[in-house]
Amino acid sequence: MLVAIIMNNRFIIIMAGGRGERFWPKSRLARPKHLQPIVGDQTMLAQTVERVAALVPPQNLIVITNSLQRDIILQDMPQLSPDQVVGEPVGRDTAAAVGLATVLVQAKDPDATFAILPADHVIHDGESYRKVLDRAFTAAEEKQTLVTIGIKPTDPATGYGYIHAGQVSSEVNGAPVYEVKRFVEKPVLETAKAYLESGEYFWNAGMFIWKVSTIDKALQLHTPVLYEGLRKISHGLQAGESVESLMEEVYPSLEKISVDFAIMERASNVSMVESDFDWDDVGAWPAIERHYPKDAVGNVSKGTVLFEQSANNIVVTSKGHLTAVVGVEDLIIVHTADATLVCHKDKAQEIKAVVKRLGEKEEFKHLV
Repeated sequence: MLVAIIMNNRFIIIMAGGRGERFWPKSRLARPKHLQPIVGDQTMLAQTVERVAALVPPQNLIVITNSLQRDIILQDMPQLSPDQVVGEPVGRDTAAAVGLATVLVQAKDPDATFAILPADHVIHDGESYRKVLDRAFTAAEEKQTLVTIGIKPTDPATGYGYIHAGQVSSEVNGAPVYEVKRFVEKPVLETAKAYLESGEYFWNAGMFIWKVSTIDKALQLHTPVLYEGLRKISHGLQAGESVESLMEEVYPSLEKISVDFAIMERASNVSMVESDFDWDDVGAWPAIERHYPKDAVGNVSKGTVLFEQSANNIVVTSKGHLTAVVGVEDLIIVHTADATLVCHKDKAQEIKAVVKRLGEKEEFKHLV
């Protein structure tokens, strides 16, 4: 077992601002995917916090969410103080969130190193995950490099971006740290097969680790417009203004761009450490089949469900509600107190279109 040495100058920032529309009707704007127990009994955010708790002091963990979800997170997770949960008044994509994280950590410790992690991934092997994350912290601290974690692919997936790993630049605890040649967008199947066969490509899981000084320089170099707005927040904090007032005043005007496009695809000082833990970003309802047992004919259920002459279905019910499924195959059925979804597995990605239509109708907006 890894005995973690907690470093006071290490921070973890968890990004928890998504909507999780493909998990409707469980996932809603006020309580989306990461605030739902999609896999397991705890919310995905709670699982993420628990997974990293041994790596940093409790006060060195910050959650960046949106303003609508901030109070819910504080209610769900009383171990977090109000200043550890920061709400974006509007979404400005991941580069702005990374920049905000940089400003917040810099105000606490300008010599710190921090990881920025998604809130909604499923990782069962927490011990191996912490070892890899500790390795990434060390790599970021030893060199002025932007570190990412590459997930070793298990199949030629077309739904993920990829990292092309180059030569080994150093080692941490006997494990290689690779130079990153490039980031590539989601490939077509034949390209993904070639990536898998080469052994040089890894899934991009959106996990980043860097020193404050390193990411600050990268933001200044690659996103000067965004950086100018971030300096306003930084100067305001130094002057004693509250995070909330600065967010309302400055954040909506920040440049909207992803951190992958703004920085990671442009920077020359990017490194990668390889994962050796299980990982799943559970992007839509069919993904839960990978985490729950199937019956003899392929049905997966969460809650109280009765199957009769039915196969290969996914059924999720609300507490105290029985769902009986008769004579059907390959369906997703999700019941909540105020909405029910019935969807063919092949159409799971189209659930977003349903959510969009609901938002356009006044009588259904409360269901979004």
